[in-house]
Amino acid sequence: MLYAHHLVDAVWRKSQRSNGNGGNNCVEVAFLAGAVAVRDSKEPDGPALLFTDAEWTSFVGGVHDGEFDREALP
Repeated sequence: MLYAHHLVDAVWRKSQRSNGNGGNNCVEVAFLAGAVAVRDSKEPDGPALLFTDAEWTSFVGGVHDGEFDREALP
């Protein structure tokens, strides 16, 4: 299993919009060579998910297209 502490060279960032939630209720992302890592901001040493660039691009495109909006879900 990949843990965030394995990604010692990763530069983690979170959305500026997370500040409205006290800064603790969001995920952080790190852009790596050929991949994107995602972790829970409340557990910086916990597990991290790793996505290929293509998977991340597809996900972000779906967000922009409203694919995950509550109204769009069955």
